[in-house]
Amino acid sequence: MHPFRVYISNYISIPEEDWQEIISCLTRKQYKSNTLILEEGKVCKKLYFLETGFLRYFTNQDGNDITKYFTEAPYCFTSQRSFTNNTPAEDSIEVLEDAIIWEMPQSDAFNLLRLPSWSEFVRKLIQEVQFYTEQILTAIQNKTAEERYVQMIEENNIILQKTPLKHIASYLGIAPQSLSRIRKKYQAQTRNLT
Repeated sequence: MHPFRVYISNYISIPEEDWQEIISCLTRKQYKSNTLILEEGKVCKKLYFLETGFLRYFTNQDGNDITKYFTEAPYCFTSQRSFTNNTPAEDSIEVLEDAIIWEMPQSDAFNLLRLPSWSEFVRKLIQEVQFYTEQILTAIQNKTAEERYVQMIEENNIILQKTPLKHIASYLGIAPQSLSRIRKKYQAQTRNLT
């Protein structure tokens, strides 16, 4: 079964005739690590499905890269506000690990909304993205960078395995030196417990 259909089936069941319309709108592309899929300031004209790979969303503030979040495969992604409103993207999307990505033009993604199955899938996906966004915002508001880092370790977060430390520090909102101190402190505490 096509990997995108497998992914969609986690949300809804797609009738075969609907699937044939959906698959006809997709193009498979391969991206090397450190490639930008979308550049901040450009309008996002595609909906993407990440079959394999790992992505980082970031923005540039006063010459500094600020990592906002990550996407791991398999998952759908886009720059939601830019894609929906045809406005310049506020983030860049970078491939951190070689990726296979299926791309769907914006016009096709909107046209497919006439299909009840596709419309239901998109609705559920948007709800899920909103839930994850709220979780991230709540963690930022209620936890220190150290608490968030420890939580990432305890949850065996894939980010720690696939992301350079400078991006993790940026994601936590701290300098790389501060992350080094937090890591040393955590390692020392862990050694003392054993």
